[in-house]
Amino acid sequence: MLAVLRAHGSLTRQELQERIGLSRVTLVERLDALRRHGFVRAAGHRDSSGGRRAEVLEVDDETPTALAVDLGQSHAALAVTDLRGAVLARDVHRLRVRHAPDDVVPMLLDAGRELLSRTGRTGTLKAMALSIPGQIDHDRGVTVAPPTMPDWSGTALREPFADAFGVPVLLENDANALTFGDYCAMGRPDTTAVGVKIGTGIGAGVVVGGRIHRGESGTAGEMGHMRIEGNDRRCGCGRRGCVAASASGLALVRDLRDSGVRSMDDVVRRVEAGRGDAVRATAEAGRLVGTVLATVVTIVNPRHVRVGGAIGVLPPFLEALRRTVESNAHASALRGLDVGASRLGENGAFVGLAGLVADSVFEPAAVDAALDSSV
Repeated sequence: MLAVLRAHGSLTRQELQERIGLSRVTLVERLDALRRHGFVRAAGHRDSSGGRRAEVLEVDDETPTALAVDLGQSHAALAVTDLRGAVLARDVHRLRVRHAPDDVVPMLLDAGRELLSRTGRTGTLKAMALSIPGQIDHDRGVTVAPPTMPDWSGTALREPFADAFGVPVLLENDANALTFGDYCAMGRPDTTAVGVKIGTGIGAGVVVGGRIHRGESGTAGEMGHMRIEGNDRRCGCGRRGCVAASASGLALVRDLRDSGVRSMDDVVRRVEAGRGDAVRATAEAGRLVGTVLATVVTIVNPRHVRVGGAIGVLPPFLEALRRTVESNAHASALRGLDVGASRLGENGAFVGLAGLVADSVFEPAAVDAALDSSV
């Protein structure tokens, strides 16, 4: 019933019964249980056609709360959200270069408690979700060699947050979270989506059948570390020739340093001001990423490609990327392909993390466990 309500939106009992096929008595019993436990709520009434107006029911994804953390190389952003992905409050903390878990994790715990207290949502917290660059061992709840954050390799993240907040903790790659956020914002269409994030580094995610596709070892979407022929630049991962070494935000800062650029914010400001050197460098970065993305598009054959991150949404980057994909991907893979900028801005990862929490909270086994615990 929850799956049907999530997929179709608000429905009357009659409409729900027609879609599921349960008897009226069984349907009413199960709906009553779901309402008592806060999974379902009334959402008004249908207009009357002469008789009594029928009550409309919907999944309650506004009362339950998620605490989301987007951890990066230079920042840690936290947000309290509902399970629709609406951000109720957020904070951003700048991090020093080469930050370490022993310093950052305690800060995140304190900041999360303060944010929950500020919103008055501590009592409705259902789960926490955290995104981080690089691979994650989901069985053990630890990071695996994040290329831009070497001091975090092997760090256990699930336990300290679970112990502090007393709720399940979900971990996800940052590009996966951003991709899933755009997918949720599109209304969870029955299509395949690819997301590309170009910020300090380069990452990508793939959503297939409504689920993040991580691959066998969790590296699905790591296109930032695919090598470009003829490129010998050293990458932060230790190899040479990775696309991230030439087209990431860090690479642009390095390439524009002689003109006074010292940060990605400087790159963005100069592109927005139409500075020729910054516009040309950004467009070239888009072309390089587009070269790699064309291969991904040909192999994965998505319907949607969303490009995000501080650099990825810049028009010169996005237009060069789009042209390169259209010139190099297989013609069949380009039919109906929708390439565009992420529209979620700074909240993209939060929307994706909230979506993952919603899936875990409304997953059938979790709902059954909640109902059984009260029997």
